[in-house]
Formats: sequence, structure tokens, C-alpha cells
Amino acid sequence: MDEIRILQLGDKDWNEIYSFPGEVKIEHCEAFTETPKAPYDIVFLDRAPLREELEPLYRGTKAYSLFVTEQVKLKGDSKDYFERKKGKRIRKTELEEFLQKDARFFYPRPYGEKFRLWAVAIAQGFSGSVKWNGDYSVELQGEYGKEFRQIVYWRNNIPVFQGQMLDLWLEYKKDPEVELALSITKFASGSISDVIESWEFREKDLNQIVQIDNRQRGWLFVSLRAKGRGKLQVMALHDRFSRGKYGHFLPGGERYVTSGREEIFCYFNPGDRKPPLNVFFSGYKTKQGFEGYYMMEGMGAPYLLVAEPRLEGGSFYMGSEEYEQKMVDMIRRYMNELGFSSHQLIMAGLSMGTYGAMYYGCDLQPHAIILGKPLASVGNIAKNLRLQRPGSFDTSLDVLRYLSGNTDKGAVQKLNDRFWEKFDAANWEHSKFAVAYMIEDDYDSDAYNTLISHLASSGVQVYGKGLHGRHNDNSGGIVNWFASQYKKILREDFGRVKRD
Repeated sequence: MDEIRILQLGDKDWNEIYSFPGEVKIEHCEAFTETPKAPYDIVFLDRAPLREELEPLYRGTKAYSLFVTEQVKLKGDSKDYFERKKGKRIRKTELEEFLQKDARFFYPRPYGEKFRLWAVAIAQGFSGSVKWNGDYSVELQGEYGKEFRQIVYWRNNIPVFQGQMLDLWLEYKKDPEVELALSITKFASGSISDVIESWEFREKDLNQIVQIDNRQRGWLFVSLRAKGRGKLQVMALHDRFSRGKYGHFLPGGERYVTSGREEIFCYFNPGDRKPPLNVFFSGYKTKQGFEGYYMMEGMGAPYLLVAEPRLEGGSFYMGSEEYEQKMVDMIRRYMNELGFSSHQLIMAGLSMGTYGAMYYGCDLQPHAIILGKPLASVGNIAKNLRLQRPGSFDTSLDVLRYLSGNTDKGAVQKLNDRFWEKFDAANWEHSKFAVAYMIEDDYDSDAYNTLISHLASSGVQVYGKGLHGRHNDNSGGIVNWFASQYKKILREDFGRVKRD
């Protein structure tokens, strides 16, 4: 496991008082006046900080990773630091248990993935029908028996490490007559027969994330058992390094899930609690988690990172009415917490993230939308696969079928219209757009020009920068212009100067 770096500010050195695992490294400081090269994974305050310590502490503390012992009194700037970092109180009697059991959840490098559909195997004993729906799902129909038996399993085992907790989430749909159980077997490292532990989770357990706590190294074999009869659709098995009760992907990361078992993740950092709130939508990602953390962190302003793990690497943030309402409510929740209006909101994204920024910008009418490599006509992205970029981003076909129910010309137009009808119904009078685009984009070649044509009569400001190349040819140039325009808007419209 990664080393957990802890700063402890106080008179007594906890290295001499408490016991804790080897990966936990406590740096005791009686005074802290120099800014660290990198933030600590956890910061403990065992006394109130001095005025000259607050700036280095602020730079060295990650949000949701600050703990203050119960006897420490905070007021003024110290209280403000505690609130801006989403700090928590902790009792002295809880410290050793926290260091022994919970500090491990503050590891520095998050990780999440899901099994690709080709890793799903159908059990030999199943005699019903099997239908593969692209890289979205496998659909089974038939009799599963009166007792639970294996129906599908995942070919690749999951490596786990000593002291590591793993989060598992299964996406599926089924008829009411079908009952499920998720079975997990742990084999010793280097063995295919030495079983260390085993677990079975019924449907009531699967309503929540399944957590596997590992006391020693090994490999997890996962299979799905069923009984009854009817249709069963298996979409995805997700496995992620767990944060325990402290969040998802990052400490403080939040998870929203619909009745259809679809997930949305967000991470909110209040920064200095001054306008604007910056909402950044992650792009297409097969490795699950958030994008934009370091860029947004460096701005010092409040920000909200948004990510979604559906299909291979995301489904453009569209979904059911329930799914989309959760997305809007989530953003509004943090606007309300900060007391900000839509005029104090910026929405941004790169590639697939641009779609989320524009699509939900229709609902929220932000002050600005900042885009890099915009994608708007998602139906066209799928249509362009055959001739403009054969063999590249096949997921676009899954997105088309998933959101429109088909892959024909009618489905292409339906998906394009879904965006533009919503876009045209929005009021952009008080918004501005900053857009960096690829002139020969092979995903959505007309995105920028179409955007201009739909905004022509609204009087909105649009700043555009075109770079030659296809969609993925000059990401560095796109990101540089994107970042420069972001800083310009923060500086000119909100009077913000980027901190050193």
C-alpha cells in the first residue's frame, strides 16, 4: 500500500504515544511555518495554530483530511481554515483506533475500474438464450433452477493487498421472478486452490456498495448466482479502492445512484468560498475517478468535479429523467451551500465533459461555459465511426443504442435533437462561451460552427480558438488555451488573481 503522510501539530510527538501500521508516517511539528512541497494526506491539530502557521497549513492540507482534537479551541482565521478544509473533530480516546484502522483510507492515489464485457463468461450449465448488446450488457433469458447456481462469472481475478478495502458495485436489471446472489472467493496469492475467505451477498446487500476488507494479499474471483426464471441483464461489475466511510475516489467524494443502479460521482471543495463556483465535468475515462483536480485546486476558488462511470468510459451525462434531475439537484445543492446565483457559476469540460457542461448549462444558465474539443451532436459521433474514424471510439455506438434504443438514421437524428432542442430552449442572454476546438475534428466536425449558428440570435459572447488536427491530435494546445481563458474570466469577471 502507498505511504500515508500525516502532519501532527502539537507539543507531544504521537510517534512515542500511539502504535500504527508501517505505511502510516507521522511527521511531528511543534511549529509549522514553511509551505510543504506537497499537501499531506492527513493533518492533525493538537493545538490551535498560530497566525503565521495558517498559510502553510492551508497549502499543506487537503479538504476533508483535517482533524482537530476536542480540546483545541478555534476562532477567527483558524475557524475559517477549519471550515474551508471541511475539518472534523476527533477525541483523544479515538486517535489510536483511527490511526490503526482508518488512516489507511487516506491513501494518495485513487483507483477505480470495471470489467469489460468480454471478461464475462456464461456458466456451462445455463441452457437458456444469451444475447450480447455491444459492450453494454449481456442478456440472459430462461430457467435458472430452484436453488442458487452459478450463471455468469468474471474471467479476470482482482488482486488485493494486505490492509486494503475494495468497493464492488454491480449494475444489472432483472425480472422480479429472478433472484440473485453475488459470490466472491478469495484465493491465496500464487495459488488457484487455496481458499482464504468467501462471501455471498444477496439482493438486499447489493442495494449498497459491497465492501471487501482484506487482512492479507490474494486474488478475488467473482461470480453471479441466480435462481427462478425470466430475463437477467448484466451490465457491469465495478471495483474501486475504498475510502471506507470517508468518501468515494477522493476523501469527501460523493456518490449518487438512481433506481436503475446508475451512478454519478462528485467532489466539492469550498476553496475560499468566494465566487464563482466552478463545475468541471470529467471526460471519457476507462480508469474511473475525477479529472481536473489539480487544475481546479490551483485556482483557489470553490469547485465541483463531476464524473460518471457508465458504459466503457461514460455516456455523455445523459440518462433517464431521474438521472438528469439528480445531476441538476446536485449542482444546485452546492450553489445553495455557497449562497451563489447562476451569475456566479462557471461550467467547463474537455471532450465528453463539454457535453455535460453545455447540457446542464441549459438548466442552470451559468455566467460562462468553457469548453475544450466540444462535442454536441452525439448521434453524429456514432455515424462518423464508419467512414471518418473506423475502429476508433466504438463506444459511440453503445451510447447511441443506450440512449436512443437503436443505431439507425432515425436514432442518430433523435440523439442529436435531444441536445439541440434543449439548447435552443435555454436562455443564454447572460452567458458567455469560450471554446477551443479542432478544425478537422473527426468526432463531431461541425460542433463549433453549429454552436455559433444556434447562438447567433441570442446576443451571447463567444470566444473561439481553432487548432488544426483531429479530435485527439493536439490535446496539449487545447488544454493550454482552455486554461488561459479560464484564468482570464476569473481575473476579469470576478477579480480573482491566481495564487502562487
